[in-house]
Amino acid sequence: MRTCAALLLLFCSVAHAEKPKDLLPPPPTGKTWVMIWHDEFAGDALDTNKWNNFYTKQSSVKRHEGWWNWNAVNVDGKGHLVIRTFKDGDKYIGGCITTAGHFEHAFGYYVARIQLQQQPGHWTAFWMTSHGASKVGSGGREGTEIDIMEKPRLSDLVHHTFHWDGYGSEHKMEEHQVNVPGVMKGFHTFALWWQPKEYVFYVDGKQTLRRAGMVCQVPEYLLLSTAVGTWGGDITKAHLPDPFLVDYVRVYDLVDKK
Repeated sequence: MRTCAALLLLFCSVAHAEKPKDLLPPPPTGKTWVMIWHDEFAGDALDTNKWNNFYTKQSSVKRHEGWWNWNAVNVDGKGHLVIRTFKDGDKYIGGCITTAGHFEHAFGYYVARIQLQQQPGHWTAFWMTSHGASKVGSGGREGTEIDIMEKPRLSDLVHHTFHWDGYGSEHKMEEHQVNVPGVMKGFHTFALWWQPKEYVFYVDGKQTLRRAGMVCQVPEYLLLSTAVGTWGGDITKAHLPDPFLVDYVRVYDLVDKK
């Protein structure tokens, strides 16, 4: 029979089991990948040294056909960020967190391990942007909204999208839809290798899009969010609350191999 000490050791080793390693693309000759920033969402509270919100505990922000609210965001104590979509009175609530002011970076490999929403009427996203995205005339080089993953529908389609030249009359947009069988089940990784001359997107370590030209050259910050709107279907048909789970977010840089 196993002793109590042995059982406790086994429990602790399982509870603190290492999270999955990322399937990084092969680095160029003479280079290697080094993790420079990450959040594994350990503990029972959001790390406010890494993330902040677009709202305060006392207020909500209108977003599309719903609202962003502090109460939509929590950490579950099992190593996951949880952003819920729920109804509060006559309002549909979602949430958003961002690394703005904490971590802003240019180039590198950005990856999040995510379990998608399961109900219609809202969409989830892992994205990045900068204040320069509102500038017009730079072709996105001084700032681009890069949607590494947007998931508006309960299908196998994943969206990779770019927005630049602001959000007014000069706004430009480029959207790519890729088919990823089984993406609605379980956890999957969504990643971007942002290089000075091109973007390469990945799902579960497999390349889904390569796009060259008009590449952003300035640091950007990361966001994770849910939003309510008809683009995501009919929210009145959803069984709420519906969680959007994030296991981790990691950022890697290329450095010279020693």
